[in-house]
Amino acid sequence: MFTGKHKQFQNQFAKHISELYRMLAGKKILLGVTGSIAAYKAAYLVRLLIQTGAEVRVMMTPGAIEFVSPLTFATLSGNPVVSDFTENKNTGEWTRHVEMAQWADLIVIAPLTANTIAKMVMGQSDNFLLATYMSAECKVMIAPAMDREMYAHPGTSENLKKLKEFGHIIVEPTHGSLASGLMGKGRMEEPEEILDEVIRFFHPALPLEGKHFIVTAGPTYEKIDPVRFIGNYSSGKMGFAIALALASKGARVQLICGPVNSSIQHPLVVRTDVESAEQMHKAATELWAKMDGAILAAAVADFKPSTNSDKKIKKENAELLIKLEKTPDIAASLGKSKKDDQILVGFALETDNELENAKSKLDRKNLDMIVLNSLNDKGAGFASETNKITLIWPGNKSHVFGLKSKSQVAVDIVDELIKLVKK
Repeated sequence: MFTGKHKQFQNQFAKHISELYRMLAGKKILLGVTGSIAAYKAAYLVRLLIQTGAEVRVMMTPGAIEFVSPLTFATLSGNPVVSDFTENKNTGEWTRHVEMAQWADLIVIAPLTANTIAKMVMGQSDNFLLATYMSAECKVMIAPAMDREMYAHPGTSENLKKLKEFGHIIVEPTHGSLASGLMGKGRMEEPEEILDEVIRFFHPALPLEGKHFIVTAGPTYEKIDPVRFIGNYSSGKMGFAIALALASKGARVQLICGPVNSSIQHPLVVRTDVESAEQMHKAATELWAKMDGAILAAAVADFKPSTNSDKKIKKENAELLIKLEKTPDIAASLGKSKKDDQILVGFALETDNELENAKSKLDRKNLDMIVLNSLNDKGAGFASETNKITLIWPGNKSHVFGLKSKSQVAVDIVDELIKLVKK
């Protein structure tokens, strides 16, 4: 429970986070669902769109209702689902498809069957979805889904070519396992990728779109026995704020975090929880080859007990001595295998000789930029609501920033990172 100053910070931090990740705030998305087994994916797409700030309304063809209940979409979107021209068959009240079409900033039809594709090309409107589509003045995005032979059929190819000529955005299906049991192209693209296309439509100039980054956050716990560990006071707030700042610029983020109480919800952020330095090292090194960069904000323990007990160590008269050994160096490992087009950013928390120690770490670990925190600066350090940083680059280039909230510091770090990323 937060009170006083802490509650005020929590509200401010939550507000800033909301501003960072609600990339579709205020956008009106009309989602059309047709009769395909891939209709279940559309439910997840609704959830992602809502999480990203969009207002979503769903319309379904009669065939789609056979696969997913309208109640599912109504619950997820918070709006009634439309599938017929009459809202109330007893009164004959008319559902206004023209108003629905005019309401939308973007129509997304996912999944889209070969049958409905053909009807769209021919200008048929024998159901509510098609009538609304025919009335639309906004952009239309489609995500086809069908079996291999249907997708490869010349008629389907010609129809998709025609829809492209209409100016529609086509999210190509992928190769994979299909409902028939066959393998081939025709599988509807994953909801996360469709979301990316929607974001790209509204924000075509996001600087980190298509880029992938690792962010490490929080402390690591090095086990002594089942109830004791070596750790530190890191809250993970800085790393979480960096992950959100990267996502707000269009990047996909793999967030690897130690034991923290913080939570995060963003469709572009995938969280992996670890406990020890060894586990964090393993997670980061396994991902690194496919990444465009990494920001290592975690406060990783430098040492761990050489051995640990499976049972609680009892207090005795004798003095307890714990032999320590070094933990894996994540920054050094990534820096050693870093490719020319990868960006590696480290953190240095120092108490003395701050600049010299940070510059040494920058060179030794092959970093492109290092973020220096000094515990001598008031308002910086672990569990703080603010931070004061100095950014340092190779060639003795540096820049000192003033005291700011951690979410604002994260934006400063990401803005500087963008300058380093190769397009």
